[in-house]
Amino acid sequence: MRRPPTAVALTVAVLGGVAAAGQGTINAELGQRAGHPVLGAVVNNLGGTLLLLVGLLALPSMRAGLAALRRTRPPWWTYLGGLGGATIVVIVTYAVPVLGIAVFTIAQVAGGSLGGLAVDRAGLAPIGRIGLTGPRVAGAVLAVGAVALAQVGRPLGELAGMVVLLVVVGGAVVSLQAALNGRLAVASTTTASALVNFAVGTVVVLAVALAVGATTGAAGWPPVWYLYTGGLLGVCIVVALLVGVHAVGVLRAGLAVVTGQLTGALLLDLLLPGGEGLRWPVLVGAALTLAAVLVSGGRPGRRRPGGPRHPVSVASEARPGGDGRLVG
Repeated sequence: MRRPPTAVALTVAVLGGVAAAGQGTINAELGQRAGHPVLGAVVNNLGGTLLLLVGLLALPSMRAGLAALRRTRPPWWTYLGGLGGATIVVIVTYAVPVLGIAVFTIAQVAGGSLGGLAVDRAGLAPIGRIGLTGPRVAGAVLAVGAVALAQVGRPLGELAGMVVLLVVVGGAVVSLQAALNGRLAVASTTTASALVNFAVGTVVVLAVALAVGATTGAAGWPPVWYLYTGGLLGVCIVVALLVGVHAVGVLRAGLAVVTGQLTGALLLDLLLPGGEGLRWPVLVGAALTLAAVLVSGGRPGRRRPGGPRHPVSVASEARPGGDGRLVG
């Protein structure tokens, strides 16, 4: 997987954030209509997995990527990235009704920013170690403040301290997910890494659904086609994060995704029937988060030795000019 230019990687990550805003809305509505919130997550992960399995049949580079993983045998823990996505899905189910979407979003971004700083500092992402610098810390703090501003006027819910802490941890785990998926993508291809992510996450989400009895309380599946596109959007999000993390690290890629999420939320408010319309706090919050992306890239810390080595992309081996990007 070749490292894309920074501007391209950040643009892709922002678009992934827009997809994330739509995915959250779709999954929430599907879960509500189907009778249990977890059912939206189940359909999301199953849909993404099935879509990638179709890709496995259609894309030679994807099959070559899985073959590369068998050949290179990355450490077993690099396969656990999908646990991050499953974790935040489960946390969403139980935390949002208690905290409200405003506090939940702020706590998740705070956890993601702290996690991004830590993961980059540890060198877990393919880009290698990125030290703590003033601009990077300032960018993370600015992002949390921007998201807090974007939630002005929305209900806060109950400020349950332990639940807030759980969401912060969930946001940090998502940062770890992005780093681990990035390592697999470097060792194979983007699509192969995405398939591993969804396969692992789907097993966990299905186990949770069975444990909480989500399937027994189902009220029926609504006949509205777009409610079943969460998996497609999920694949777009995972691929966008993989591209972003490979080029600019976990922190900046995560901040770019947040920029896209706020932009997507603004668009949904404007376009959906019954939406809140133009909300200046969201517009300003999106602009400030974009500023956080730019600030965090100022005077980057030197990438220190000890970061993960960059294996040769299997896509380049599989066919001339291949770079492991999503095809088709």
